[in-house]
Amino acid sequence: MFLAQQFRCQTAHYAGAYADAAFLIVERDGAPVGRLYLDRGPREHRIVDISLLPEMRNRGYGGALLDQVCAEADARGRITSLHVAESNPAQRLYRRKGFRAAGESGPYRLMIREPETVGRRGAR
Repeated sequence: MFLAQQFRCQTAHYAGAYADAAFLIVERDGAPVGRLYLDRGPREHRIVDISLLPEMRNRGYGGALLDQVCAEADARGRITSLHVAESNPAQRLYRRKGFRAAGESGPYRLMIREPETVGRRGAR
């Protein structure tokens, strides 16, 4: 019951704060394996939430999702941003993908990735 209530509260918050965001289900072979909530704003692409089922982690899916989001933001000349809990080991993945810390808000760290040009992509 607590988890259902927590999910309803989180969903209501996201819908209010990111009314125009895409709320996407990530699938593999037609089965849901995660979610990606993405707000495509005029200056940045904000990853509101990205999560995968535990058994789907560390298989490259999260990195592939990040690559797709970042490529779309790059094509539009926008930064990509997200908040991540200080204790979340996914920060290593975000750093490998070019994100850097840009501030803190309570237990969360703001991370941003500047848009890449075509010439810089090959250097990564």
